[in-house]
Amino acid sequence: MFTPFTVMGCSLELLKSGEVGIVTVCQSQDETIRKKLILMGIKTGNTITVEQQFPTFVIKCGGLSMTIDREIARAIYVRVIDI
Repeated sequence: MFTPFTVMGCSLELLKSGEVGIVTVCQSQDETIRKKLILMGIKTGNTITVEQQFPTFVIKCGGLSMTIDREIARAIYVRVIDI
């Protein structure tokens, strides 16, 4: 079920609360998910902090906190950074 780690990083879904990553790629075959990512302003180079994983997935991007579902989290690939 989980997306495996790659040279570029991992799926945002695998990050724990408090971890930070830089978006390397957003990939999904689902046009609806791609449109949601664009509307939320999530794109390559953005820094994302995972604030909460359960019961809902909450991220912080560009100073805004957003709630996303697991499908969207799976579509976002990040390079984990230490802050």
